[in-house]
Amino acid sequence: MKMTFYGAARTVTGSKHMLTTDKGFNLLLDCGLYQGEGKDNRPLNEHWGFEPRTVDAVCLSHAHIDHSGLLPKLFKDGFRGKIYTTQATKDLCEIMLLDSARIQESDLKYINKRRLDKKLPIIEPLYDEKDAQMALDNMVAIPYNGSFNINDEITVETYSSGHILGSVALRLLLKREDKAPISLTFTGDIGRKNDAIIEGPFPFPQSDYIICESTYGDRLHATQTDVESKILSVVQSTCIEQKGKIIIPAFSVDRTQEIVYALDQLATRGLLPQIDVFVDSPLSVKATKIMAEHQEYFNKDILSYINKSGSPFNFPTLHYVETVEASKAINSSNTPCIIISASGMAEAGRIKHHIKNNIGDAKNTILLVGYASAGSLAGRLKAGDPEVKIFGEMHEVKAKVESMENFSAHADYNEMLDYLSCQDPNKVKKLILVHGNFEVQSKWADNLIQHGFLNCVIPNKGESIELT
Repeated sequence: MKMTFYGAARTVTGSKHMLTTDKGFNLLLDCGLYQGEGKDNRPLNEHWGFEPRTVDAVCLSHAHIDHSGLLPKLFKDGFRGKIYTTQATKDLCEIMLLDSARIQESDLKYINKRRLDKKLPIIEPLYDEKDAQMALDNMVAIPYNGSFNINDEITVETYSSGHILGSVALRLLLKREDKAPISLTFTGDIGRKNDAIIEGPFPFPQSDYIICESTYGDRLHATQTDVESKILSVVQSTCIEQKGKIIIPAFSVDRTQEIVYALDQLATRGLLPQIDVFVDSPLSVKATKIMAEHQEYFNKDILSYINKSGSPFNFPTLHYVETVEASKAINSSNTPCIIISASGMAEAGRIKHHIKNNIGDAKNTILLVGYASAGSLAGRLKAGDPEVKIFGEMHEVKAKVESMENFSAHADYNEMLDYLSCQDPNKVKKLILVHGNFEVQSKWADNLIQHGFLNCVIPNKGESIELT
């Protein structure tokens, strides 16, 4: 048996890892879109490195687009198998994959108009809504914190990873003739014990091989105690004193709801000033409804809050925006407000328009609340670039740019070490690091070695590792 790494290999996005069994069954773990990797995104997403028709099945760890976003293209290019994932992930993918197809079409209309003006050939979307629907029609819901059999070689166990709604680590028990089974765990993205909404992450049984994420393998998060004071400080300085707007790029799933929940708590306690808060993303609106329908994934703290105060995603000055007309009206208004919009790395969707329309005014603040790869618009803003390109045009950054790491859904290195403490390092044959920049992965590997995981591997894209 072997694992081959076709994505998120020395990069943060594009998660794709192929298991090939002794009988030749090909199981793909995740099928994610490359995001925020700069000009290389398009060729990275166009070329697989394998033939999609040869893939027999997919197991999906969670719904984020860098893990699920190429599933429609997989079907477009010939895959016809089943996609196994939790019910909550399936529900989220039903809105996220269709939204991804629409965003590609919408953004390419703007880009292709400029390309035609320059007499350049137009760019076709990676896939369309029909391809996305084909992927959705072939999704099969699997147990959450349970197990199921894919075939006579592969049993899959799921353990909450605490990252976003429905996210799980996938532990594969791989049967072999006349040999002991192999156990392999793919962590997916590892969440945090103190996540405001989601329970977990949960420990998993001893494994021979572990494929582990590395996003924050070189850093520690700020303490959680200053979240409310930071939010109130930004609101006071931007909206009250300067009469400006706060623009928050936020992932539609989990991050948006976590920010809304924090604001809801402040509003409930009478601390939030009476300013309008707009969630301006049809996807975020739909995701919030799905979140509310899946409280079985919630932790005890938010469940207690719900019992006392009602919905955690609804307070008097909160407005959910779906139509384009309502979105444009927010931009045309000079009234101080908070705008929460997708995507989190500001690479697509309405957030790009909000940043474009507000970045040139010093009274406004762009508040970054999560991970942003260096090549993304949010990453360039976070790095302090004085000018950024939006929709092909350069814009001077006059608005204040602030960051809050408190909302990260990724564990830092201490939290990941705690997560891996359920394992005896001496029994782990290889700990394989994916989903991270190579420099970060190297530091993470050094840390892991110091904690007894002596055989750490950082595969290159296309590299295979034998499972023995």
